[in-house]
Amino acid sequence: MYVKIGLSGLPGVGKTTTLIKTIQMLEEEGYKVGGMITEEVKEGNRRVGFYVRDWANDRKEIFAHVNFESKYKVGRYGIKVEVLDEVGVRALEEAMDTADIIVIDEIGKMEVVSKKFVSVVREIVDMDKHMILTLHKKSRNPLLQEIRRRDDIRMLEVTPINRNLLPFRIVTLIKGEQ
Repeated sequence: MYVKIGLSGLPGVGKTTTLIKTIQMLEEEGYKVGGMITEEVKEGNRRVGFYVRDWANDRKEIFAHVNFESKYKVGRYGIKVEVLDEVGVRALEEAMDTADIIVIDEIGKMEVVSKKFVSVVREIVDMDKHMILTLHKKSRNPLLQEIRRRDDIRMLEVTPINRNLLPFRIVTLIKGEQ
Protein backbone atom coordinates (compact mmCIF):
# COMPACT_ATOMS: atom_id res chain seq x y z
CA MET A 1 0.00 0.00 0.00
CA TYR A 2 1.41 3.35 -1.03
CA VAL A 3 0.96 6.39 1.17
CA LYS A 4 0.30 9.72 -0.53
CA ILE A 5 0.32 12.73 1.75
CA GLY A 6 -0.50 16.35 0.99
CA LEU A 7 0.68 18.96 3.47
CA SER A 8 -1.01 22.33 3.43
CA GLY A 9 -0.91 25.29 5.76
CA LEU A 10 -0.59 29.02 5.84
CA PRO A 11 2.54 30.64 4.35
CA GLY A 12 5.40 30.61 6.86
CA VAL A 13 3.82 27.95 9.12
CA GLY A 14 6.65 25.47 8.45
CA LYS A 15 5.55 23.15 5.62
CA THR A 16 9.05 22.94 4.12
CA THR A 17 10.69 22.54 7.54
CA THR A 18 8.21 19.76 8.40
CA LEU A 19 8.91 18.09 5.05
CA ILE A 20 12.71 18.25 5.42
CA LYS A 21 12.55 16.79 8.96
CA THR A 22 10.31 14.00 7.62
CA ILE A 23 12.74 13.29 4.75
CA GLN A 24 15.69 13.10 7.13
CA MET A 25 13.82 10.62 9.35
CA LEU A 26 12.82 8.51 6.33
CA GLU A 27 16.41 8.46 5.04
CA GLU A 28 17.58 7.30 8.49
CA GLU A 29 15.09 4.41 8.07
CA GLY A 30 16.78 3.50 4.76
CA TYR A 31 14.31 4.98 2.27
CA LYS A 32 15.66 6.62 -0.91
CA VAL A 33 13.98 10.02 -1.23
CA GLY A 34 13.98 12.13 -4.39
CA GLY A 35 12.21 15.17 -5.72
CA MET A 36 12.33 18.92 -5.29
CA ILE A 37 12.29 21.40 -2.44
CA THR A 38 11.78 25.16 -2.64
CA GLU A 39 13.69 27.35 -0.21
CA GLU A 40 13.67 31.08 0.45
CA VAL A 41 16.42 33.37 -0.80
CA LYS A 42 17.00 36.01 1.87
CA GLU A 43 18.92 39.26 1.96
CA GLY A 44 19.16 40.15 5.62
CA ASN A 45 15.69 39.44 7.02
CA ARG A 46 13.95 40.10 3.72
CA ARG A 47 12.76 37.34 1.36
CA VAL A 48 13.81 38.25 -2.18
CA GLY A 49 13.27 35.00 -4.01
CA PHE A 50 13.17 31.21 -4.05
CA TYR A 51 15.60 28.42 -4.82
CA VAL A 52 14.52 25.13 -6.36
CA ARG A 53 16.61 22.26 -5.01
CA ASP A 54 17.01 18.71 -6.30
CA TRP A 55 16.91 16.70 -3.08
CA ALA A 56 18.85 13.70 -4.41
CA ASN A 57 21.91 15.57 -5.71
CA ASP A 58 21.57 18.87 -3.79
CA ARG A 59 21.74 20.99 -6.93
CA LYS A 60 19.95 24.28 -6.35
CA GLU A 61 19.32 27.41 -8.36
CA ILE A 62 17.23 30.54 -7.98
CA PHE A 63 14.03 30.29 -10.05
CA ALA A 64 12.10 33.26 -8.63
CA HIS A 65 13.48 36.63 -7.60
CA VAL A 66 12.35 40.22 -7.16
CA ASN A 67 15.07 41.33 -9.63
CA PHE A 68 14.23 38.83 -12.41
CA GLU A 69 12.76 40.27 -15.59
CA SER A 70 10.26 37.71 -16.83
CA LYS A 71 6.95 37.52 -18.64
CA TYR A 72 5.92 35.28 -15.73
CA LYS A 73 5.29 37.18 -12.50
CA VAL A 74 3.77 36.05 -9.23
CA GLY A 75 3.43 38.95 -6.85
CA ARG A 76 6.73 40.79 -6.91
CA TYR A 77 8.71 37.78 -8.14
CA GLY A 78 9.83 37.18 -11.70
CA ILE A 79 9.86 33.45 -12.52
CA LYS A 80 12.52 31.68 -14.57
CA VAL A 81 10.50 28.72 -15.85
CA GLU A 82 13.54 27.21 -17.59
CA VAL A 83 15.37 26.94 -14.22
CA LEU A 84 12.34 25.31 -12.59
CA ASP A 85 12.17 22.84 -15.48
CA GLU A 86 15.91 22.16 -15.55
CA VAL A 87 16.32 21.60 -11.80
CA GLY A 88 12.88 20.85 -10.35
CA VAL A 89 11.18 18.92 -13.14
CA ARG A 90 14.37 16.94 -13.83
CA ALA A 91 14.58 16.05 -10.11
CA LEU A 92 10.98 14.81 -10.20
CA GLU A 93 11.54 12.77 -13.36
CA GLU A 94 14.59 11.10 -11.79
CA ALA A 95 12.68 10.43 -8.57
CA MET A 96 9.94 8.69 -10.56
CA ASP A 97 12.54 6.14 -11.69
CA THR A 98 14.87 5.84 -8.71
CA ALA A 99 13.25 6.98 -5.42
CA ASP A 100 11.20 5.01 -2.90
CA ILE A 101 9.48 8.25 -1.90
CA ILE A 102 8.86 11.31 -4.09
CA VAL A 103 8.70 14.75 -2.50
CA ILE A 104 7.32 17.86 -4.17
CA ASP A 105 7.67 21.15 -2.30
CA GLU A 106 5.74 23.15 -3.25
CA ILE A 107 2.83 22.92 -5.63
CA GLY A 108 2.04 26.61 -5.63
CA LYS A 109 1.36 29.67 -7.75
CA MET A 110 4.96 30.02 -8.96
CA GLU A 111 5.51 26.38 -9.84
CA VAL A 112 2.29 25.91 -11.83
CA VAL A 113 3.55 28.55 -14.30
CA SER A 114 5.58 25.66 -15.79
CA LYS A 115 3.56 23.39 -18.10
CA LYS A 116 6.23 20.67 -17.69
CA PHE A 117 5.89 20.88 -13.90
CA VAL A 118 2.08 20.56 -14.05
CA SER A 119 2.37 17.59 -16.42
CA VAL A 120 4.95 15.69 -14.33
CA VAL A 121 3.01 16.32 -11.09
CA ARG A 122 -0.12 14.84 -12.68
CA GLU A 123 1.92 11.81 -13.73
CA ILE A 124 3.41 11.41 -10.24
CA VAL A 125 0.12 11.55 -8.32
CA ASP A 126 -1.16 8.70 -10.51
CA MET A 127 1.87 6.51 -9.69
CA ASP A 128 2.01 3.66 -7.21
CA LYS A 129 4.71 5.21 -5.01
CA HIS A 130 4.94 6.85 -1.62
CA MET A 131 4.83 10.64 -1.95
CA ILE A 132 4.71 13.75 0.17
CA LEU A 133 3.51 16.97 -1.44
CA THR A 134 3.23 20.45 -0.01
CA LEU A 135 0.41 22.56 -1.40
CA HIS A 136 -0.28 26.27 -1.37
CA LYS A 137 -3.24 26.60 0.99
CA LYS A 138 -5.40 29.13 -0.82
CA SER A 139 -4.59 28.72 -4.51
CA ARG A 140 -7.57 27.90 -6.73
CA ASN A 141 -5.33 26.59 -9.50
CA PRO A 142 -6.94 23.58 -11.25
CA LEU A 143 -3.97 21.30 -10.45
CA LEU A 144 -4.19 22.03 -6.72
CA GLN A 145 -7.96 21.56 -6.74
CA GLU A 146 -7.55 18.20 -8.52
CA ILE A 147 -5.02 17.04 -5.92
CA ARG A 148 -7.16 18.16 -2.97
CA ARG A 149 -10.16 16.25 -4.36
CA ARG A 150 -8.34 12.93 -4.77
CA ASP A 151 -9.40 10.09 -2.48
CA ASP A 152 -5.93 8.52 -2.45
CA ILE A 153 -4.12 11.57 -1.06
CA ARG A 154 -4.39 12.14 2.68
CA MET A 155 -4.39 15.88 3.38
CA LEU A 156 -2.74 17.04 6.61
CA GLU A 157 -2.66 20.65 7.76
CA VAL A 158 0.61 21.96 9.22
CA THR A 159 0.01 24.26 12.20
CA PRO A 160 2.34 25.78 14.81
CA ILE A 161 0.89 23.24 17.27
CA ASN A 162 1.40 20.03 15.23
CA ARG A 163 4.41 20.81 13.03
CA ASN A 164 6.93 19.18 15.38
CA LEU A 165 4.89 15.96 15.67
CA LEU A 166 3.84 15.62 12.01
CA PRO A 167 7.16 14.16 10.77
CA PHE A 168 6.79 11.25 13.25
CA ARG A 169 3.17 10.72 12.17
CA ILE A 170 4.08 10.72 8.47
CA VAL A 171 6.98 8.27 8.95
CA THR A 172 4.64 5.98 10.90
CA LEU A 173 2.07 6.12 8.08
CA ILE A 174 4.67 5.35 5.39
CA LYS A 175 6.10 2.45 7.41
CA GLY A 176 2.55 1.08 7.68
CA GLU A 177 2.43 1.26 11.47
CA GLN A 178 -0.77 3.34 11.78
